Amino acid sequence: MSSGAKVNFQNNRIDWRRIFFLFLGIALFALVYYIPPLPDAVDPAGKHFVLTREGKGALAVFLLAGTWWVFEVVPIGITSLTIGVLQVIFLIRPAKAAFNDFMDPSVLFIFASIMIGLVFTKTGLTKRLAYKMLTIIGERTSMIYLGCFIFTALLTHLMAHTAVAATIYPLLLAIYKLYDEGNEPTRFGKGLFIGMAYVAGAGSIITLLGSARAAVALSFYHDMVKTTVSFFELSYYMFPVGWIMVFILWGFIMIFFKPEKKVIPGLKEKSRQLHAQLGKITRRELLAIIIVGGCVITLSMVSFIPFLQPINKTAIILVSTILFFVFKILDLDDLEALPWNIILLFAGAMSIGFCLWQTGAAEWLAINWLVFFKDAHWFIFVMAIALFVLLMTNFIMNVAAIAISLPVALVIAPYLNVASEVILFVSLVTAGMPFLLLVGAAPNAIAYNSRQFTSGEFFKYGVVASIILLVVLGLTVLILWPLMGMPITMMN
Repeated sequence: MSSGAKVNFQNNRIDWRRIFFLFLGIALFALVYYIPPLPDAVDPAGKHFVLTREGKGALAVFLLAGTWWVFEVVPIGITSLTIGVLQVIFLIRPAKAAFNDFMDPSVLFIFASIMIGLVFTKTGLTKRLAYKMLTIIGERTSMIYLGCFIFTALLTHLMAHTAVAATIYPLLLAIYKLYDEGNEPTRFGKGLFIGMAYVAGAGSIITLLGSARAAVALSFYHDMVKTTVSFFELSYYMFPVGWIMVFILWGFIMIFFKPEKKVIPGLKEKSRQLHAQLGKITRRELLAIIIVGGCVITLSMVSFIPFLQPINKTAIILVSTILFFVFKILDLDDLEALPWNIILLFAGAMSIGFCLWQTGAAEWLAINWLVFFKDAHWFIFVMAIALFVLLMTNFIMNVAAIAISLPVALVIAPYLNVASEVILFVSLVTAGMPFLLLVGAAPNAIAYNSRQFTSGEFFKYGVVASIILLVVLGLTVLILWPLMGMPITMMN
């Protein structure tokens, strides 16, 4: 047989694994959609929550999307389109609702964040930053991991983790090219980008500036229990948890993605030479810094300046995109080269999230789950809340996951003598670290664009990372937060 014939034969081989998971997703959808109505969820006050036909349909779409996303039976962006199509064809939500979510402000925020990363790459700023960082960190790959992770976590204290990921991503690409110039994934590449996504989440829980979830959750909490949690109180309790997770995640990455090379000989000197070859900072680089810096400062000040608070953060960050084209830093070719697969991924995530929320399916799930633990030990109940938010935030908006679970949890909490503060904080911790699915957070999707890992690999290692997170959170609830003065039970 000729070599050409062999290639054709290999290309025509049937991918049974893909076919299996393709039809598994379809089967799960059909099973849930067509089964008879499920029993109502009943909260502790005796109120009934009916799972409507639309709600059952939302759960069916949820299962199909999760299966297809994890096993990548089709491109992840196409799975997202399927989410919208199924909602319309099976009359789960009107077309306007299902597809409007594809242009939700959060999706446009991802778009603008990716544009910032593109500008940093095109102008050469990422190379300048990467070379400078490597001259400081040195040649040991373990220290390169640690330096990149610490830098990422620190930035999330000052700006949204989505914007941080978009800024750090091209820098990591520049660093990786000095490690390996081939196109095949490596352990170091997997660890570098998966680690970035993980620590961006860990760092983002520490301040109100790391994401929108904390500000919304605190406002929601105030409305429910009439208690205000300040900026500094949030950071006081979250700082140790976030940074413990950053260093544990570094150890996790070193174990599961131990680099093929312990050191990169001559890297420090090579980085110094490459940095020198870049010369003085160019006009385009300076302009990019001013535009991005202005947007970051404005986003950071939204929490402190009252007249800025009504302005949506997406509008602020999109100003940078417009200015990139006004000043000709980017052009039409750059717009056409965007990773639309990643943008569609997040668009689909928003659509399924709103679908679960608006049809009542997510609330039905939350009540059934948390009421199951209403007679459990208080610690089991608190960890059940954490687990529910952790699972839901991998599929729907983390703010929505908190908004769905908090009302139910706060109703049950007094019966188990659990203080409301601990429920809020455990929810915020797990909502910030969705390690299972690419759709769980923008940094996950941005990291995936490196092509160093598959969505299945991300899920596999994310299971272990999520278990570690729950263990750390459990010890924090039992030991650390009580020592810091947080009331855990109502007798504290």
